[in-house]
Amino acid sequence: MTQDTAVAGGPVRHGPRDALGVFAPVAIGLSAGLTVLIGLLGPSAMVPGLSGPSWHPPYSLDAGPDGHLVIALAAAAIVLGGTGLAAALRSRWRPDPRLLLGAGSAVAALLAFLPPSGSADHLNYAAYGRLAALGRDPYAVTPAALPGDPVAGAVEEWAGVTSVYGPVATAVQALASLAGGDSVRLTVFGMALFNAAAFIGTGLLLHRLTAADADLQRRAALLWTANPLMIYHLSAGMHVDTMAVACMVAALLAFSSLRGAAGGATSGVLLGLGIGVKLNAGLVALGPAWELRRRPGRLVLVAGTATATVAAVYGIAGPHVLDQVGAASRKVSLGTPWQPVKLALQSLFGPGAYAVWIQAGSVLLLAVLAWLVFRAVPGGPISPISPIGAGGAVPAGGLRPPAPPVPPSPSASAPVLRPVPPAVPAPLVAAVIVVAWLFAAPYALPWYDGLAFALLAAAPSWPALEGFVVARTAILSLGYLPAREALRPDDLLWLKTVVRQQAVPWSLLALTAALLWWAARAGARARRRPV
Repeated sequence: MTQDTAVAGGPVRHGPRDALGVFAPVAIGLSAGLTVLIGLLGPSAMVPGLSGPSWHPPYSLDAGPDGHLVIALAAAAIVLGGTGLAAALRSRWRPDPRLLLGAGSAVAALLAFLPPSGSADHLNYAAYGRLAALGRDPYAVTPAALPGDPVAGAVEEWAGVTSVYGPVATAVQALASLAGGDSVRLTVFGMALFNAAAFIGTGLLLHRLTAADADLQRRAALLWTANPLMIYHLSAGMHVDTMAVACMVAALLAFSSLRGAAGGATSGVLLGLGIGVKLNAGLVALGPAWELRRRPGRLVLVAGTATATVAAVYGIAGPHVLDQVGAASRKVSLGTPWQPVKLALQSLFGPGAYAVWIQAGSVLLLAVLAWLVFRAVPGGPISPISPIGAGGAVPAGGLRPPAPPVPPSPSASAPVLRPVPPAVPAPLVAAVIVVAWLFAAPYALPWYDGLAFALLAAAPSWPALEGFVVARTAILSLGYLPAREALRPDDLLWLKTVVRQQAVPWSLLALTAALLWWAARAGARARRRPV
Protein backbone atom coordinates (compact mmCIF):
# COMPACT_ATOMS: atom_id res chain seq x y z
CA MET A 1 0.00 0.00 0.00
CA THR A 2 1.24 3.47 -0.84
CA GLN A 3 2.18 5.59 2.12
CA ASP A 4 1.95 9.34 2.47
CA THR A 5 4.22 9.70 5.48
CA ALA A 6 6.36 7.06 7.10
CA VAL A 7 8.45 7.68 10.15
CA ALA A 8 10.80 5.01 11.42
CA GLY A 9 9.01 3.13 14.14
CA GLY A 10 5.83 5.16 13.68
CA PRO A 11 2.48 4.51 11.99
CA VAL A 12 1.90 4.95 8.28
CA ARG A 13 -0.72 7.58 7.52
CA HIS A 14 -2.88 7.23 4.45
CA GLY A 15 -4.27 10.14 2.45
CA PRO A 16 -7.38 10.60 0.32
CA ARG A 17 -5.60 9.42 -2.80
CA ASP A 18 -5.20 5.99 -1.20
CA ALA A 19 -8.97 5.87 -0.67
CA LEU A 20 -9.45 6.75 -4.33
CA GLY A 21 -7.22 3.82 -5.20
CA VAL A 22 -9.56 1.49 -3.30
CA PHE A 23 -12.73 3.00 -4.78
CA ALA A 24 -11.55 3.14 -8.41
CA PRO A 25 -11.25 -0.58 -9.27
CA VAL A 26 -14.47 -1.40 -7.42
CA ALA A 27 -16.44 1.30 -9.25
CA ILE A 28 -14.93 0.47 -12.65
CA GLY A 29 -15.60 -3.24 -12.17
CA LEU A 30 -19.19 -2.67 -11.05
CA SER A 31 -19.83 -0.32 -13.98
CA ALA A 32 -18.55 -2.85 -16.52
CA GLY A 33 -20.54 -5.61 -14.81
CA LEU A 34 -23.76 -3.59 -14.96
CA THR A 35 -23.16 -2.88 -18.65
CA VAL A 36 -22.79 -6.61 -19.30
CA LEU A 37 -25.90 -7.35 -17.22
CA ILE A 38 -28.04 -4.95 -19.28
CA GLY A 39 -27.20 -6.84 -22.46
CA LEU A 40 -27.46 -10.24 -20.81
CA LEU A 41 -31.04 -9.57 -19.64
CA GLY A 42 -32.12 -9.19 -23.27
CA PRO A 43 -34.61 -6.93 -25.08
CA SER A 44 -35.78 -3.98 -22.98
CA ALA A 45 -35.96 -0.21 -22.99
CA MET A 46 -32.15 -0.26 -23.20
CA VAL A 47 -31.76 -3.19 -25.62
CA PRO A 48 -33.62 -3.28 -28.97
CA GLY A 49 -35.00 -6.68 -29.90
CA LEU A 50 -33.35 -8.54 -32.78
CA SER A 51 -35.38 -10.74 -35.09
CA GLY A 52 -34.07 -14.08 -36.27
CA PRO A 53 -33.68 -17.62 -34.93
CA SER A 54 -32.88 -17.64 -31.19
CA TRP A 55 -29.89 -19.90 -31.75
CA HIS A 56 -28.24 -17.19 -33.83
CA PRO A 57 -25.88 -14.91 -31.92
CA PRO A 58 -25.95 -12.52 -30.16
CA TYR A 59 -27.40 -14.30 -27.14
CA SER A 60 -29.28 -13.18 -24.04
CA LEU A 61 -31.49 -14.53 -21.25
CA ASP A 62 -34.51 -12.88 -22.91
CA ALA A 63 -35.74 -12.07 -19.40
CA GLY A 64 -37.90 -9.10 -20.43
CA PRO A 65 -36.71 -6.78 -17.63
CA ASP A 66 -38.76 -3.77 -16.58
CA GLY A 67 -37.80 -0.46 -18.21
CA HIS A 68 -37.31 1.23 -14.84
CA LEU A 69 -34.83 -1.46 -13.80
CA VAL A 70 -32.60 -1.40 -16.87
CA ILE A 71 -32.55 2.40 -17.04
CA ALA A 72 -31.56 2.49 -13.37
CA LEU A 73 -28.82 -0.06 -14.10
CA ALA A 74 -27.58 2.13 -16.96
CA ALA A 75 -27.59 5.26 -14.79
CA ALA A 76 -25.62 3.41 -12.11
CA ALA A 77 -23.15 2.15 -14.73
CA ILE A 78 -22.55 5.71 -15.95
CA VAL A 79 -22.19 7.27 -12.49
CA LEU A 80 -19.94 4.49 -11.21
CA GLY A 81 -17.97 4.51 -14.46
CA GLY A 82 -17.40 8.25 -14.50
CA THR A 83 -16.48 8.55 -10.82
CA GLY A 84 -14.40 5.37 -10.90
CA LEU A 85 -12.44 6.51 -13.95
CA ALA A 86 -11.84 9.97 -12.47
CA ALA A 87 -10.66 8.36 -9.23
CA ALA A 88 -8.36 5.95 -11.05
CA LEU A 89 -6.68 8.75 -12.98
CA ARG A 90 -6.07 10.72 -9.78
CA SER A 91 -5.24 7.90 -7.37
CA ARG A 92 -2.11 5.99 -6.47
CA TRP A 93 -3.63 2.77 -7.78
CA ARG A 94 -0.96 1.17 -9.95
CA PRO A 95 -2.22 -2.06 -11.51
CA ASP A 96 -0.24 -3.87 -14.16
CA PRO A 97 -1.19 -2.28 -17.52
CA ARG A 98 -1.44 -5.75 -19.03
CA LEU A 99 -4.07 -6.67 -16.44
CA LEU A 100 -6.18 -3.64 -17.41
CA LEU A 101 -5.69 -4.38 -21.10
CA GLY A 102 -6.64 -8.02 -20.68
CA ALA A 103 -9.67 -7.35 -18.49
CA GLY A 104 -11.04 -4.65 -20.78
CA SER A 105 -10.47 -6.78 -23.86
CA ALA A 106 -12.24 -9.73 -22.24
CA VAL A 107 -15.28 -7.58 -21.46
CA ALA A 108 -15.32 -6.23 -25.02
CA ALA A 109 -15.14 -9.75 -26.44
CA LEU A 110 -17.99 -10.90 -24.17
CA LEU A 111 -20.16 -7.95 -25.16
CA ALA A 112 -19.80 -8.91 -28.83
CA PHE A 113 -21.90 -11.99 -28.05
CA LEU A 114 -24.61 -9.99 -26.25
CA PRO A 115 -27.19 -7.75 -27.97
CA PRO A 116 -26.06 -4.10 -28.25
CA SER A 117 -27.52 -1.67 -25.72
CA GLY A 118 -28.05 2.03 -25.16
CA SER A 119 -29.37 3.03 -28.58
CA ALA A 120 -30.81 1.56 -31.78
CA ASP A 121 -28.04 2.80 -34.08
CA HIS A 122 -26.92 -0.72 -34.89
CA LEU A 123 -30.30 -1.32 -36.55
CA ASN A 124 -29.57 1.64 -38.82
CA TYR A 125 -26.14 0.18 -39.65
CA ALA A 126 -27.73 -3.17 -40.48
CA ALA A 127 -30.29 -1.49 -42.73
CA TYR A 128 -27.69 0.53 -44.64
CA GLY A 129 -25.59 -2.60 -45.07
CA ARG A 130 -28.66 -4.44 -46.32
CA LEU A 131 -29.37 -1.73 -48.90
CA ALA A 132 -25.79 -1.89 -50.14
CA ALA A 133 -25.82 -5.70 -50.25
CA LEU A 134 -29.00 -5.62 -52.34
CA GLY A 135 -27.41 -3.22 -54.81
CA ARG A 136 -29.25 -0.14 -53.54
CA ASP A 137 -27.48 3.11 -52.66
CA PRO A 138 -27.83 3.84 -48.90
CA TYR A 139 -26.87 7.46 -49.59
CA ALA A 140 -29.85 7.90 -51.92
CA VAL A 141 -32.36 5.29 -50.69
CA THR A 142 -33.74 5.18 -47.15
CA PRO A 143 -34.58 2.00 -45.20
CA ALA A 144 -38.24 3.02 -45.50
CA ALA A 145 -38.05 2.14 -49.19
CA LEU A 146 -37.95 -1.53 -48.17
CA PRO A 147 -40.77 -1.68 -45.60
CA GLY A 148 -41.27 -5.44 -45.81
CA ASP A 149 -37.60 -6.32 -45.63
CA PRO A 150 -36.70 -8.23 -42.43
CA VAL A 151 -33.53 -6.17 -41.89
CA ALA A 152 -34.29 -2.73 -43.32
CA GLY A 153 -37.76 -2.87 -41.74
CA ALA A 154 -36.27 -3.25 -38.25
CA VAL A 155 -35.11 0.40 -38.09
CA GLU A 156 -36.86 2.25 -35.26
CA GLU A 157 -36.47 6.02 -35.57
CA TRP A 158 -34.38 6.81 -38.64
CA ALA A 159 -36.16 4.79 -41.33
CA GLY A 160 -36.64 7.87 -43.51
CA VAL A 161 -33.02 9.07 -43.38
CA THR A 162 -30.19 8.13 -45.74
CA SER A 163 -26.80 7.14 -44.37
CA VAL A 164 -24.61 9.77 -42.75
CA TYR A 165 -21.63 7.42 -42.41
CA GLY A 166 -18.60 7.17 -44.67
CA PRO A 167 -18.12 4.62 -47.45
CA VAL A 168 -15.67 2.55 -45.40
CA ALA A 169 -18.29 2.12 -42.67
CA THR A 170 -20.88 1.21 -45.30
CA ALA A 171 -18.52 -1.40 -46.78
CA VAL A 172 -18.19 -3.08 -43.37
CA GLN A 173 -21.95 -2.94 -42.89
CA ALA A 174 -22.47 -4.49 -46.32
CA LEU A 175 -20.06 -7.32 -45.51
CA ALA A 176 -21.96 -8.04 -42.29
CA SER A 177 -25.22 -8.00 -44.24
CA LEU A 178 -23.90 -10.45 -46.82
CA ALA A 179 -22.91 -12.77 -43.98
CA GLY A 180 -26.15 -12.30 -42.05
CA GLY A 181 -28.62 -12.50 -44.92
CA ASP A 182 -32.23 -12.05 -43.79
CA SER A 183 -31.32 -12.39 -40.11
CA VAL A 184 -31.05 -9.15 -38.15
CA ARG A 185 -29.34 -11.08 -35.37
CA LEU A 186 -26.57 -12.46 -37.58
CA THR A 187 -26.09 -9.12 -39.34
CA VAL A 188 -25.72 -7.30 -36.04
CA PHE A 189 -23.42 -10.04 -34.74
CA GLY A 190 -21.19 -9.67 -37.80
CA MET A 191 -20.88 -5.94 -37.13
CA ALA A 192 -20.29 -6.65 -33.43
CA LEU A 193 -17.28 -8.81 -34.31
CA PHE A 194 -15.83 -5.96 -36.39
CA ASN A 195 -16.54 -3.55 -33.53
CA ALA A 196 -14.93 -5.77 -30.89
CA ALA A 197 -11.86 -6.27 -33.07
CA ALA A 198 -11.55 -2.49 -33.55
CA PHE A 199 -12.01 -1.79 -29.84
CA ILE A 200 -9.50 -4.41 -28.69
CA GLY A 201 -7.13 -3.58 -31.54
CA THR A 202 -7.14 0.09 -30.54
CA GLY A 203 -6.21 -0.91 -27.00
CA LEU A 204 -3.30 -2.99 -28.26
CA LEU A 205 -2.10 -0.17 -30.51
CA LEU A 206 -2.22 2.30 -27.61
CA HIS A 207 -0.30 -0.19 -25.45
CA ARG A 208 2.37 -0.33 -28.15
CA LEU A 209 2.38 3.43 -28.66
CA THR A 210 3.09 4.02 -24.96
CA ALA A 211 5.52 1.12 -24.55
CA ALA A 212 8.36 3.36 -23.36
CA ASP A 213 6.65 4.10 -20.02
CA ALA A 214 4.63 1.74 -17.81
CA ASP A 215 2.72 4.65 -16.24
CA LEU A 216 1.66 5.87 -19.68
CA GLN A 217 0.61 2.34 -20.61
CA ARG A 218 -1.48 2.11 -17.45
CA ARG A 219 -3.09 5.45 -18.14
CA ALA A 220 -3.75 4.51 -21.79
CA ALA A 221 -5.53 1.34 -20.69
CA LEU A 222 -7.65 3.32 -18.22
CA LEU A 223 -8.59 5.88 -20.85
CA TRP A 224 -9.53 3.29 -23.46
CA THR A 225 -9.68 -0.48 -22.96
CA ALA A 226 -10.67 -0.43 -19.28
CA ASN A 227 -12.60 2.84 -19.55
CA PRO A 228 -16.11 1.95 -18.31
CA LEU A 229 -17.68 4.86 -20.21
CA MET A 230 -16.19 3.63 -23.49
CA ILE A 231 -17.14 0.05 -22.68
CA TYR A 232 -20.71 1.29 -22.16
CA HIS A 233 -20.89 3.38 -25.35
CA LEU A 234 -18.51 1.89 -27.90
CA SER A 235 -18.24 -1.75 -26.88
CA ALA A 236 -21.78 -2.42 -25.65
CA GLY A 237 -23.31 0.33 -27.80
CA MET A 238 -21.46 -0.84 -30.93
CA HIS A 239 -21.18 2.58 -32.53
CA VAL A 240 -19.35 3.04 -35.81
CA ASP A 241 -17.02 5.57 -34.12
CA THR A 242 -14.96 2.62 -32.84
CA MET A 243 -13.70 1.83 -36.35
CA ALA A 244 -12.80 5.46 -37.02
CA VAL A 245 -10.84 5.62 -33.77
CA ALA A 246 -8.98 2.40 -34.62
CA CYS A 247 -7.87 3.82 -37.98
CA MET A 248 -6.69 7.08 -36.44
CA VAL A 249 -4.72 5.44 -33.63
CA ALA A 250 -3.10 3.10 -36.17
CA ALA A 251 -2.19 6.16 -38.26
CA LEU A 252 -0.55 7.85 -35.27
CA LEU A 253 1.41 4.70 -34.46
CA ALA A 254 2.62 4.42 -38.05
CA PHE A 255 3.48 8.11 -38.04
CA SER A 256 5.62 7.82 -34.90
CA SER A 257 7.27 4.43 -35.40
CA LEU A 258 7.76 3.92 -39.14
CA ARG A 259 10.49 5.88 -40.89
CA GLY A 260 10.93 6.95 -44.46
CA ALA A 261 8.40 7.07 -47.27
CA ALA A 262 6.71 3.85 -46.18
CA GLY A 263 5.87 5.30 -42.77
CA GLY A 264 4.50 8.53 -44.20
CA ALA A 265 2.43 6.75 -46.83
CA THR A 266 1.04 4.20 -44.35
CA SER A 267 0.06 6.93 -41.94
CA GLY A 268 -1.65 8.89 -44.71
CA VAL A 269 -3.61 5.89 -45.98
CA LEU A 270 -4.82 5.07 -42.45
CA LEU A 271 -5.85 8.68 -41.89
CA GLY A 272 -7.82 8.54 -45.13
CA LEU A 273 -9.54 5.30 -44.14
CA GLY A 274 -10.54 6.80 -40.80
CA ILE A 275 -12.08 9.77 -42.59
CA GLY A 276 -13.79 7.23 -44.82
CA VAL A 277 -15.53 5.86 -41.73
CA LYS A 278 -16.58 9.22 -40.29
CA LEU A 279 -15.77 12.59 -41.76
CA ASN A 280 -15.14 14.39 -38.46
CA ALA A 281 -12.29 11.97 -37.67
CA GLY A 282 -10.30 14.08 -40.10
CA LEU A 283 -9.56 16.52 -37.27
CA VAL A 284 -6.89 14.05 -36.14
CA ALA A 285 -4.87 14.76 -39.28
CA LEU A 286 -4.09 18.23 -37.92
CA GLY A 287 -1.83 16.61 -35.30
CA PRO A 288 0.69 15.11 -37.74
CA ALA A 289 0.38 18.24 -39.89
CA TRP A 290 1.46 20.41 -36.96
CA GLU A 291 4.39 18.17 -36.05
CA LEU A 292 5.55 18.13 -39.68
CA ARG A 293 5.21 21.88 -40.24
CA ARG A 294 9.02 22.23 -40.50
CA ARG A 295 9.41 19.08 -42.64
CA PRO A 296 7.54 19.96 -45.84
CA GLY A 297 8.61 16.89 -47.77
CA ARG A 298 7.18 14.42 -45.26
CA LEU A 299 4.14 16.66 -44.74
CA VAL A 300 3.37 16.55 -48.46
CA LEU A 301 3.74 12.76 -48.43
CA VAL A 302 1.37 12.19 -45.49
CA ALA A 303 -1.16 14.79 -46.65
CA GLY A 304 -1.00 13.59 -50.25
CA THR A 305 -1.63 9.94 -49.47
CA ALA A 306 -4.40 10.84 -47.02
CA THR A 307 -6.07 13.10 -49.58
CA ALA A 308 -5.74 10.50 -52.32
CA THR A 309 -7.29 7.83 -50.07
CA VAL A 310 -10.21 10.08 -49.13
CA ALA A 311 -10.73 11.06 -52.78
CA ALA A 312 -10.73 7.42 -53.85
CA VAL A 313 -13.10 6.28 -51.09
CA TYR A 314 -15.61 9.07 -51.49
CA GLY A 315 -15.14 9.27 -55.25
CA ILE A 316 -16.17 5.65 -55.74
CA ALA A 317 -19.31 6.21 -53.64
CA GLY A 318 -20.15 9.50 -55.36
CA PRO A 319 -20.34 13.15 -54.21
CA HIS A 320 -23.92 12.74 -52.94
CA VAL A 321 -22.43 10.77 -50.03
CA LEU A 322 -21.88 14.12 -48.31
CA ASP A 323 -25.46 15.37 -48.71
CA GLN A 324 -26.71 13.97 -45.41
CA VAL A 325 -23.51 15.05 -43.65
CA GLY A 326 -24.19 18.63 -44.73
CA ALA A 327 -27.74 18.43 -43.46
CA ALA A 328 -26.59 16.96 -40.13
CA SER A 329 -24.05 19.75 -39.66
CA ARG A 330 -26.90 22.25 -39.35
CA LYS A 331 -28.67 20.35 -36.58
CA VAL A 332 -28.51 20.95 -32.83
CA SER A 333 -28.74 17.93 -30.54
CA LEU A 334 -30.86 18.23 -27.42
CA GLY A 335 -28.03 17.64 -24.96
CA THR A 336 -25.52 20.30 -26.04
CA PRO A 337 -25.22 23.83 -24.60
CA TRP A 338 -26.43 25.15 -27.96
CA GLN A 339 -29.93 23.83 -27.26
CA PRO A 340 -30.93 26.77 -24.97
CA VAL A 341 -29.24 29.13 -27.44
CA LYS A 342 -31.34 27.64 -30.22
CA LEU A 343 -34.55 28.11 -28.24
CA ALA A 344 -33.65 31.71 -27.45
CA LEU A 345 -32.89 32.52 -31.10
CA GLN A 346 -36.11 30.82 -32.22
CA SER A 347 -38.13 32.93 -29.81
CA LEU A 348 -36.53 36.08 -31.23
CA PHE A 349 -36.34 35.32 -34.96
CA GLY A 350 -38.65 32.38 -35.56
CA PRO A 351 -38.04 28.72 -36.53
CA GLY A 352 -34.99 28.03 -38.65
CA ALA A 353 -33.38 31.43 -38.14
CA TYR A 354 -30.87 30.08 -35.64
CA ALA A 355 -28.77 27.82 -37.90
CA VAL A 356 -26.29 30.37 -39.27
CA TRP A 357 -25.78 32.06 -35.91
CA ILE A 358 -25.13 28.80 -34.11
CA GLN A 359 -22.76 27.53 -36.80
CA ALA A 360 -20.76 30.76 -36.62
CA GLY A 361 -20.76 30.72 -32.83
CA SER A 362 -19.58 27.12 -32.68
CA VAL A 363 -16.66 27.81 -35.03
CA LEU A 364 -15.66 30.84 -32.94
CA LEU A 365 -15.92 28.84 -29.71
CA LEU A 366 -13.85 26.02 -31.19
CA ALA A 367 -11.11 28.46 -32.20
CA VAL A 368 -11.06 30.17 -28.80
CA LEU A 369 -11.05 26.89 -26.89
CA ALA A 370 -8.27 25.40 -29.03
CA TRP A 371 -6.14 28.54 -28.69
CA LEU A 372 -6.57 28.79 -24.92
CA VAL A 373 -5.90 25.09 -24.32
CA PHE A 374 -2.81 25.19 -26.54
CA ARG A 375 -1.48 28.05 -24.42
CA ALA A 376 -1.94 25.86 -21.35
CA VAL A 377 0.07 22.92 -22.71
CA PRO A 378 2.40 21.65 -19.94
CA GLY A 379 5.92 22.96 -20.43
CA GLY A 380 5.04 26.58 -21.05
CA PRO A 381 5.43 28.75 -24.13
CA ILE A 382 8.81 30.30 -23.14
CA SER A 383 12.09 28.49 -22.69
CA PRO A 384 15.74 29.55 -22.86
CA ILE A 385 17.92 29.00 -25.88
CA SER A 386 19.57 25.62 -25.55
CA PRO A 387 21.22 22.95 -27.67
CA ILE A 388 17.80 21.32 -28.08
CA GLY A 389 16.42 24.38 -29.84
CA ALA A 390 12.98 24.88 -31.29
CA GLY A 391 13.47 22.22 -33.90
CA GLY A 392 15.02 19.56 -31.67
CA ALA A 393 13.74 16.06 -31.40
CA VAL A 394 10.80 15.28 -29.16
CA PRO A 395 11.41 12.50 -26.65
CA ALA A 396 9.32 9.42 -27.39
CA GLY A 397 6.11 9.41 -25.45
CA GLY A 398 6.15 12.90 -24.01
CA LEU A 399 6.56 16.63 -24.21
CA ARG A 400 10.07 17.99 -24.38
CA PRO A 401 11.11 19.19 -20.92
CA PRO A 402 12.17 22.83 -20.56
CA ALA A 403 15.86 23.25 -21.27
CA PRO A 404 18.18 24.44 -18.50
CA PRO A 405 19.41 28.05 -18.68
CA VAL A 406 22.56 28.72 -20.67
CA PRO A 407 25.41 29.54 -18.25
CA PRO A 408 26.42 33.20 -18.34
CA SER A 409 29.46 34.05 -20.42
CA PRO A 410 31.97 36.83 -19.73
CA SER A 411 30.13 39.04 -22.20
CA ALA A 412 26.66 38.31 -20.92
CA SER A 413 25.15 38.73 -17.48
CA ALA A 414 22.06 36.55 -18.05
CA PRO A 415 20.88 33.82 -20.40
CA VAL A 416 19.23 35.02 -23.57
CA LEU A 417 15.52 34.21 -23.73
CA ARG A 418 13.28 33.92 -26.74
CA PRO A 419 9.85 32.44 -27.38
CA VAL A 420 10.11 28.77 -28.29
CA PRO A 421 6.88 26.84 -28.94
CA PRO A 422 6.74 23.70 -26.79
CA ALA A 423 7.43 20.51 -28.69
CA VAL A 424 3.87 19.22 -28.73
CA PRO A 425 3.56 15.72 -30.24
CA ALA A 426 0.95 14.94 -32.86
CA PRO A 427 -1.45 13.02 -30.56
CA LEU A 428 -1.66 15.92 -28.11
CA VAL A 429 -2.26 18.47 -30.87
CA ALA A 430 -5.02 16.27 -32.24
CA ALA A 431 -6.45 15.74 -28.74
CA VAL A 432 -6.65 19.47 -28.06
CA ILE A 433 -8.43 20.13 -31.36
CA VAL A 434 -10.87 17.22 -30.92
CA VAL A 435 -11.67 18.22 -27.32
CA ALA A 436 -12.29 21.80 -28.44
CA TRP A 437 -14.56 20.52 -31.21
CA LEU A 438 -16.54 18.30 -28.84
CA PHE A 439 -17.15 21.15 -26.41
CA ALA A 440 -18.05 23.56 -29.23
CA ALA A 441 -20.09 21.31 -31.54
CA PRO A 442 -23.84 22.02 -31.80
CA TYR A 443 -24.51 18.34 -32.53
CA ALA A 444 -22.68 15.85 -30.34
CA LEU A 445 -23.53 12.54 -28.71
CA PRO A 446 -21.66 10.88 -25.84
CA TRP A 447 -20.04 8.18 -27.95
CA TYR A 448 -18.34 10.85 -30.05
CA ASP A 449 -16.01 11.33 -27.05
CA GLY A 450 -14.27 8.05 -27.83
CA LEU A 451 -11.99 9.87 -30.25
CA ALA A 452 -10.88 12.28 -27.52
CA PHE A 453 -10.21 9.48 -25.03
CA ALA A 454 -8.09 7.57 -27.55
CA LEU A 455 -6.04 10.64 -28.43
CA LEU A 456 -5.50 11.55 -24.78
CA ALA A 457 -4.40 7.96 -24.19
CA ALA A 458 -1.80 8.32 -26.96
CA ALA A 459 -0.54 11.68 -25.70
CA PRO A 460 1.55 12.72 -22.69
CA SER A 461 -0.37 12.75 -19.43
CA TRP A 462 -2.49 15.85 -18.85
CA PRO A 463 -4.75 15.14 -15.81
CA ALA A 464 -6.68 18.40 -15.91
CA LEU A 465 -7.81 18.04 -19.52
CA GLU A 466 -8.58 14.37 -18.98
CA GLY A 467 -10.80 15.33 -16.05
CA PHE A 468 -12.83 17.73 -18.19
CA VAL A 469 -13.40 15.04 -20.83
CA VAL A 470 -14.46 12.46 -18.23
CA ALA A 471 -16.92 14.94 -16.71
CA ARG A 472 -18.33 15.89 -20.11
CA THR A 473 -18.87 12.29 -21.18
CA ALA A 474 -20.53 11.31 -17.90
CA ILE A 475 -22.88 14.32 -17.93
CA LEU A 476 -23.87 13.88 -21.57
CA SER A 477 -24.35 10.13 -21.06
CA LEU A 478 -26.92 10.76 -18.34
CA GLY A 479 -28.92 12.72 -20.90
CA TYR A 480 -29.33 9.66 -23.11
CA LEU A 481 -30.98 7.10 -20.85
CA PRO A 482 -31.67 5.55 -23.24
CA ALA A 483 -30.80 7.05 -26.62
CA ARG A 484 -34.03 5.62 -28.12
CA GLU A 485 -37.72 6.27 -27.64
CA ALA A 486 -39.14 2.73 -27.88
CA LEU A 487 -40.25 1.01 -24.66
CA ARG A 488 -39.24 3.87 -22.39
CA PRO A 489 -41.81 3.96 -19.54
CA ASP A 490 -44.21 6.89 -19.87
CA ASP A 491 -43.48 8.09 -16.35
CA LEU A 492 -39.80 8.47 -17.29
CA LEU A 493 -40.42 11.00 -20.05
CA TRP A 494 -38.78 13.57 -17.76
CA LEU A 495 -35.46 11.93 -18.54
CA LYS A 496 -35.81 13.52 -21.97
CA THR A 497 -37.76 16.71 -21.28
CA VAL A 498 -35.97 17.68 -18.07
CA VAL A 499 -32.63 15.90 -17.95
CA ARG A 500 -31.67 15.80 -21.64
CA GLN A 501 -33.24 19.07 -22.76
CA GLN A 502 -32.55 21.22 -19.68
CA ALA A 503 -30.24 19.85 -16.99
CA VAL A 504 -27.57 18.43 -19.31
CA PRO A 505 -27.26 21.46 -21.65
CA TRP A 506 -26.93 23.89 -18.74
CA SER A 507 -24.49 21.59 -16.94
CA LEU A 508 -22.34 21.32 -20.06
CA LEU A 509 -22.52 25.08 -20.51
CA ALA A 510 -21.13 25.49 -16.99
CA LEU A 511 -18.45 22.88 -17.71
CA THR A 512 -17.47 24.67 -20.94
CA ALA A 513 -17.18 27.96 -19.04
CA ALA A 514 -15.02 26.19 -16.46
CA LEU A 515 -12.78 24.81 -19.24
CA LEU A 516 -12.36 28.29 -20.71
CA TRP A 517 -11.54 29.75 -17.27
CA TRP A 518 -9.08 26.99 -16.43
CA ALA A 519 -7.33 27.17 -19.82
CA ALA A 520 -7.00 30.95 -19.62
CA ARG A 521 -5.51 30.81 -16.12
CA ALA A 522 -3.24 27.86 -16.92
CA GLY A 523 -1.99 29.60 -20.05
CA ALA A 524 -1.33 32.82 -18.14
CA ARG A 525 0.61 30.91 -15.46
CA ALA A 526 2.67 29.18 -18.15
CA ARG A 527 3.63 32.52 -19.66
CA ARG A 528 4.65 33.90 -16.26
CA ARG A 529 6.60 30.79 -15.26
CA PRO A 530 10.18 31.74 -14.33
CA VAL A 531 12.97 30.29 -16.43
